[in-house]
Amino acid sequence: MKTIFAIFCTILLSAFVFAQSPEKLSYQAVIRDTGNILVKNQTIEIQISILQGSVSGTAVYVETQTPATNSNGLVSIEIGGGTVVSGDFTAIDWATGPYFIKTETDPDGTTGGVSYSITGTSQLLSVPYALYAEKAGTATGGGNFSHYIGEQYGGGVIFHLWKDNTGTEHGLVLALVDQGSSQTWSNITSTMVGISAQSPWDGLNNSNAIVAQSGHTTSAAKLCLDLVSGGQSDWYLPGIQELNMLCGNYYTISRALANIPGATQLAYGNYWSSSECSASTAHVFQFDRTYTQPSSKEGICSVRAVRAF
Repeated sequence: MKTIFAIFCTILLSAFVFAQSPEKLSYQAVIRDTGNILVKNQTIEIQISILQGSVSGTAVYVETQTPATNSNGLVSIEIGGGTVVSGDFTAIDWATGPYFIKTETDPDGTTGGVSYSITGTSQLLSVPYALYAEKAGTATGGGNFSHYIGEQYGGGVIFHLWKDNTGTEHGLVLALVDQGSSQTWSNITSTMVGISAQSPWDGLNNSNAIVAQSGHTTSAAKLCLDLVSGGQSDWYLPGIQELNMLCGNYYTISRALANIPGATQLAYGNYWSSSECSASTAHVFQFDRTYTQPSSKEGICSVRAVRAF
């Protein structure tokens, strides 16, 4: 039996030309067998369901796809572009979440989808903004949002907005300057923190777990947790998905930072995330290449804190 490992299951926007609203989500995963060997150049089958309300909620949209892995074992699909089983992806009202993505995978695509042996469900906590705006209005002060991307607020600059299932508005805020430019991930470089520091999206929980590790004295997470800036003290080291969301609005954020006295641009090179990969590695994000990869915890990277409201 083969196993699917979502090395970077990041939900990204798939943009259309002529400034139309995106109506697909890109999903990527790396497929490995039980011997940790890449499954290369092989067809698999995936059924994707968008669930509303809970992990066992109503499936508002279901589709199947039969992509092939490439020479690196990577499979890439666009949710919303497969064979529709039920529902209409373009009709999903992202304002009435929460929503969850359920994937059922048959590593052997020749079975015709009758043997989905791998199932996973995760909450889409950060509804892609362009999709949300298509149904719920823009985030430029009009529509259903009171804030907007690029607004100086809460000690920094807003780089992501969403609403929860009660309609309450939330956002992520980027600190105005780096907290470090040559920082190791932690002074502990060969012992795993564990699942509590491996969330792709919950950077605050990751950060607290990192500094709570036995023997911890210094880390990128501690730099962020210790930060008091703009009247705020609830900063943390972002998870890798939070950095991905920041990258999605990189242009707008860069322009906003350029107009704020004392603020500095995001640097070229790697920024630490709080998302641990293994005992000796953690995810980094490189903004000039829009690229994420595991890096040694002993490595030297930049640090920029975020906070949520």
